Amino acid sequence: MKVLRYSTQIHKWVGLVVGLQVLFWVGGGLVMTAIPIETVRSEHRLKASTPAALPLEQILSLAEVSRLSGVTPVRAELKMTQRGAAWIMTPVEGASVTLDAETGRPFAGMRADEASALAAAAYRGEAALRSAVLLDQAPKETGRDGPIWRVDFDDAERTAFYLSPQTGEVVTRRSAVWRFYDFFWRLHILDFKDGDNFNHPLLIGLTVLTLSMVVTGFILLWIRLARDLKTAGAVRAARRKAAL
Repeated sequence: MKVLRYSTQIHKWVGLVVGLQVLFWVGGGLVMTAIPIETVRSEHRLKASTPAALPLEQILSLAEVSRLSGVTPVRAELKMTQRGAAWIMTPVEGASVTLDAETGRPFAGMRADEASALAAAAYRGEAALRSAVLLDQAPKETGRDGPIWRVDFDDAERTAFYLSPQTGEVVTRRSAVWRFYDFFWRLHILDFKDGDNFNHPLLIGLTVLTLSMVVTGFILLWIRLARDLKTAGAVRAARRKAAL
């Protein structure tokens, strides 16, 4: 039968093309379901903290901070950080500006010993702190731009805390578990550059091919079942005829 022959050929060659990616999809799915997302995010390594009260009597008004800094914000947030109260102002154009709410000026530069102390205070666990380094440009894995402090801990997951150089806050956490997970996630969506695009042509094309393999598989199954049922019916009819 031509349909059977064509379906078999399509199924075989498409299976060769997409089989490896199907393996990646299944393997990635297993990794993403087996490892709790809280572990991937190193949430178990971050201590719960209670924010300190804002020293309202010492805080400059937004108007005063705007005048001192020369920044006219379209949005402003007053918050308590590990290094004191801060105004975070977003101008019409450009990046947000973080200023000391008590002086209206940028926070003083953070030293390695201060970054280490803040990271250690936020860390949950018994592992020793290995290093604290100020990076001129945040690594791609942080999803951030600009300078950032990286503090590494000597635990089994090789946890790294990334701290804001202005406020000392732990802005993100990464570990060997996160990188292992991220590797399989990129395989899963076939985006090796940014790891966040699952609408690109390569993934769509392979998904279409995989769907065609499933459809031709059902066609093959239907044809073979129909043929087997027909053969079985003929055998039963022959037996009945022979028994008469």
